[in-house]
Amino acid sequence: MMHLRDGQATATVIHREAYTAPAFWIDTVDLSFDLDPAKTRVLNRMRLRRNPDVPAQALRLDGDELNLARVLVNGQGTSFKMDASQLVLENLPEGDAPFDLEIFTTCAPAKNTKLMGLFVSNDTFFTQCEAEGFRRITYFLDRPDVMSSYSVTLRADKKAYPVLLSNGNLLAQGPLEDGRHFAQWVDPHKKPCYLFALVAGQLVCREQRVTARSGKEHLLQVYVRSGDLDKTEHAMNSLRASIAWDEARFGLSLDLERFMIVATSDFNMGAMENKGLNIFNTKFVLANSATATDTDYANIESVVGHEYFHNWTGNRITCRDWFQLSLKEGLTVFRDQEFSQDLASQALAGDEAAAKSARAVKRIEDVRLLRTVQFAEDAGPMAHPVRPDSYVEINNFYTVTIYEKGSEVVRMMQTLVAPALTASGTVGGLAHTGQEGFAKGMALYFERHDGQAVTCDDFAQAIADANPGTALALYLPQFKRWYAQAGTPRVHAVGSYDATTQRYTLTLSQSCAASPGQEHKDPFVIPVQMGLLDHTGREVLASQLLVLTEATQSFEFHDLSVPDGQAPVPSLLRDFSAPVVLEMDFSPAQLLTLLAHDSDPFNQWEAAQRLYMQAALSAVRAEGEPNQVLDAALLDALRTVLRHPNMDAAFKELVLTLPAETYIAEQLDVVDPQRIHTVREAMRAQLAQALHDDWAWAFESHRENGSYQPDPVSSGRRALSGLALHMVCLHARNTADTHWPERALKCFDNAHNMTDRFNALSALVTSGNALATPALQRFYSLFSREALVMDKWFALQASAPDRGGNVLPVVRQLMQHPDFTLKNPNRARSLIFSFCNANPGAFHRSDAAGYVFWSERVLELDAFNPQVAARLARALDRWSKLAEPYRSAAHVALTRIAAKSDLSRDVREVITRALS
Repeated sequence: MMHLRDGQATATVIHREAYTAPAFWIDTVDLSFDLDPAKTRVLNRMRLRRNPDVPAQALRLDGDELNLARVLVNGQGTSFKMDASQLVLENLPEGDAPFDLEIFTTCAPAKNTKLMGLFVSNDTFFTQCEAEGFRRITYFLDRPDVMSSYSVTLRADKKAYPVLLSNGNLLAQGPLEDGRHFAQWVDPHKKPCYLFALVAGQLVCREQRVTARSGKEHLLQVYVRSGDLDKTEHAMNSLRASIAWDEARFGLSLDLERFMIVATSDFNMGAMENKGLNIFNTKFVLANSATATDTDYANIESVVGHEYFHNWTGNRITCRDWFQLSLKEGLTVFRDQEFSQDLASQALAGDEAAAKSARAVKRIEDVRLLRTVQFAEDAGPMAHPVRPDSYVEINNFYTVTIYEKGSEVVRMMQTLVAPALTASGTVGGLAHTGQEGFAKGMALYFERHDGQAVTCDDFAQAIADANPGTALALYLPQFKRWYAQAGTPRVHAVGSYDATTQRYTLTLSQSCAASPGQEHKDPFVIPVQMGLLDHTGREVLASQLLVLTEATQSFEFHDLSVPDGQAPVPSLLRDFSAPVVLEMDFSPAQLLTLLAHDSDPFNQWEAAQRLYMQAALSAVRAEGEPNQVLDAALLDALRTVLRHPNMDAAFKELVLTLPAETYIAEQLDVVDPQRIHTVREAMRAQLAQALHDDWAWAFESHRENGSYQPDPVSSGRRALSGLALHMVCLHARNTADTHWPERALKCFDNAHNMTDRFNALSALVTSGNALATPALQRFYSLFSREALVMDKWFALQASAPDRGGNVLPVVRQLMQHPDFTLKNPNRARSLIFSFCNANPGAFHRSDAAGYVFWSERVLELDAFNPQVAARLARALDRWSKLAEPYRSAAHVALTRIAAKSDLSRDVREVITRALS
């Protein structure tokens, strides 16, 4: 370890290369809790033994905000000392024989505002132990490579806490004296302490029994607060689907008698995969058609799947140290993405084209998040490899790089376990998905490492060893640079066609910019799926898998007959086969060909995005007010997409949605947020005007879907009708038309589901129509008792287009609303994050008021919840790209926060790196 001094504080920097195995193993843990909000008593009985592979040394146990009452070794008192937050025991039995250690502590869950460790939310006890929260419950070796067998006894007042839950299987329960009761739980599987969980409170549950392929029966339970039980059906269905999918796709079965999900409204994260007892943010559990949108339903399906899939990829095999975090998170994100794609396509079984489109929609949504958020992270001061080299605060590395980019690394492994390469470096014929080979690799991974704490290298080696002769096996050492090197590679492509020889040559070059601590980058292994079209849209070269391994490589394709000898149009990086930026001088005509005819839906969507981006960047760089940013050819192409009789509605909605302002900003060296906002708003207005009749048709043709179902087809129709309503209301604002705003208000009043209702409300708010005010009031009166719906209400107002600087005053006013509290992470994110992170046109004000507001909130949050504060602090980590006066004002705001002497490690690391 070393120390990083920033002028105000000294923080320990932890390095991956400094990893050493623990000096002790903890074989068994017997925990007894006497639960009380003000003073919970925790008796921790452990059986330990020295690690013979590590030199003899003192036992150092981590703790945080604990009151220590007793320490016994083999039943006898012993000497100990405190070293900062660690409990140090030196006089321990010698040799390899196990010994017993008993530690008795107390803590105050009701005062735990950090929501890490044991805390109370709405009179219910919950835990959150990842990454380092278990040390706030008892003194322990709080690291993921110490895997132990746990038995847990919970005792509490039966009337106040009738439900007592922990990991594993329920062994016994019953009454105690004085109106108390107990429950004893035993987890049959060893686990690291970060997977420990307990819940105690007044909860109700939905139950269902399922039978595995083996014939074994399992009990599934979803626990929520009374009054929310009607919102748990979709979560239960998602859990059942997850269990069935993991059995079918990977042969992985549920390994416990029961599997439980519990929802809480106070949670720093989305959900936590504690063994057999998943604790979820209510946002990812509760849904019915009256309160949840299609997006909510999709997110619940994805997150329930994600946490269940962790049961094997994260729990049965866990990470050796926190630098290997993507071992479980990147892999499990990949698995939940595949699960969602499979479910979407299975819902349309029998219609091959619709199923393909449904998979593409899910893929595009995932890529859009990656490119909008993760690419920006890769280019900023918080850039880090998928497997980081160092950190100050591990909570700051639960990032889109670890999760989403980590998922893309796993996806590339699946792609690269295709058939052996030909001499030309390509795999001919239809693109090979590699699913079978990847499943073989997963099987070998579990055969080798089940029950262990391992590394990213161990996973990659298993996938390669199960698939000898494939590109992954051939290039594995080089491929692992994806784990070691930060930044987003850029692939520059140049194509040339010789009509005489009918030969097409594609030259690919790769580079990657310097990032913090990494000036030079070696070439990556980059799988590039590609095909070729002629100018009429006919595919003259079926999908090929190219594997780029050098700084520059050329690939030749022969016997390509193209009409009139015109150069074919390249369709590169199909299905987004690698997380790279593709640089190629596509002409508008080529992109229009791809948009109209490409057999790869991703590249159809990508062609539209490139056309939008070309227009946007040209307008941003031009002088004067933007006018007619989109040319007639593009508008005609978009009209064709909108009216296309066979295209999926969800796919149309994605194609017709402009790139986000933040993504446009990332393409510029110097960013003027107000200029970008002005240009994008001009593009929206032009789309609304030029396609007005088409939008009206789209709304009328897609708004009726019968009884609510969150299936891909119905959800796609609602998405397109919602976008259409936004556009006709925006056009009405610019033409003083009253018909469509009144129609939107009527749709709002008469809606039979939250998706349609919220689409109508959003159309009024984002178009700035006067009818938005009574609609917002009506919405509040209908849903003021529904916390998750109120989060939408706050977020909508905070993310509204800024007209004359009106949004920040609204946000400040909403902070005084009786239903707003900064203490609840969901509510803080709904208002504060929606303004600071998701509304650049309103946040980046020339008077710096947005930055002042941001710095106030970061400091306010840091006083009681550093994790949430650190995530908000990242809103300005790209400040150095801003044009003046924004750049100087942002720097002032950052230094204002940095000057606070008692900042948390979480926030100080983010601010220090931003200012470096």
